[in-house]
Amino acid sequence: MMHILRKSLFISLALVSTALHAEEASYGISGNPAAVNIMTGTGELGRLMQIPEKSGVRLGGVWLGDYNALACGADGRRLTGNSSFILDLFIDFQKAFGWKGASFGSEFLQYNGQPTNKDAGAVQGYNSLPGSPPLHRSELYQLWLRQEFLDNKLSIRAGKTVPSYHFNNVSKPVPTTNPAVSIPSVTGLIYTPIFVNPTLDGVLGGYYNSVYGGVATIAPVKQAYVNLGFFDGRLAKGVQTGLTGPKFNGYYFSIMEGGYGWTASKPGIAAIGGWYQSGKLESGSQKQTGTGGVYGFASQALWIKDTKLPNQGNVSGFFQLGWNNSKTLRMNLSAGAGLTAFSLFSKRPNDSFGIGTSWARLNRHTFTRHSEIMFQGYYQTQVYSSIYFQPVLSYIPYPGAHPTKYNVVAFTARFIALF
Repeated sequence: MMHILRKSLFISLALVSTALHAEEASYGISGNPAAVNIMTGTGELGRLMQIPEKSGVRLGGVWLGDYNALACGADGRRLTGNSSFILDLFIDFQKAFGWKGASFGSEFLQYNGQPTNKDAGAVQGYNSLPGSPPLHRSELYQLWLRQEFLDNKLSIRAGKTVPSYHFNNVSKPVPTTNPAVSIPSVTGLIYTPIFVNPTLDGVLGGYYNSVYGGVATIAPVKQAYVNLGFFDGRLAKGVQTGLTGPKFNGYYFSIMEGGYGWTASKPGIAAIGGWYQSGKLESGSQKQTGTGGVYGFASQALWIKDTKLPNQGNVSGFFQLGWNNSKTLRMNLSAGAGLTAFSLFSKRPNDSFGIGTSWARLNRHTFTRHSEIMFQGYYQTQVYSSIYFQPVLSYIPYPGAHPTKYNVVAFTARFIALF
């Protein structure tokens, strides 16, 4: 079962505190845990293998699978399927070797899928599993070492990692020390903008194109943080960084984000960030040297049924914004928002459902249409323990990649199995 580690006030501060724990209560998980959780799964695999907790070794993972049907607006295929498997190894070096404040993580990813978003003409992506080709890949997804300093007021993570875990992570749980008012993964929406802001699409490493680099987190007080990141920036050249080794050759991606969280009766979090991509960038006839942008996001508990009893139902909301000055990226202005309800049905305390919308202004040099808007709704139900089923309905009135297509409607059936 999945839950926020209560000892962590800020998930983006601890950088490992988004781990999922089967022995703690859960209600609502991300529609793509592989894209937002620094440690994936529940650790149940390690327990089944009888790996003692005191050893500091945790073994877990996730399998995501879905089928997608285009009810209208299809271009060629009407049915597509995707499968993503991640195996996660985490070692607490302090428990294992007595190395204070140090930890190690590694993940293997196997993905097999089809061009689900391309068939629908969705520039933003209504399904977060398929990305850039190749759509069949086996890769070292993560390999990092993290060290804490100054009583965890400073931490540094270096290696092959996923920058979207640490930056613009809209879906991360709202921090709180009170389980009765805790908001789990802010939304279970599966569209790509939840995991990568449209204005960062093509430069920010994430699922499934992890990158080599480092992240420093400064947390002088519990309520605030600053994240600083520097990474291999070849993703902007179209390099599939998830499948390659490190190469720093003039293409660098740097980013900074600051955030603040509050833990009152209705907890929330807000953050802003800025980024810069170096190097000579091209897209068709457009060329430029370097580009940058800014973004912001926030989430807030809007209604809580009972602040004294856990799993009594609540409703949360989120919004996100982004802008860049790029001539070569696919989108340069975006906005999104959504609502999520958790535990509204007493007999289904681990179920959630929600709606969301994302709008993006498209690059006029690449697309005929000026912009694209997408609407999505879902219901996530716990089937058994850490297995979830999630039907999703997506609607794209004017798909940006298909200028002659209108009113694309897509149905998705997604299965999520944490272990």
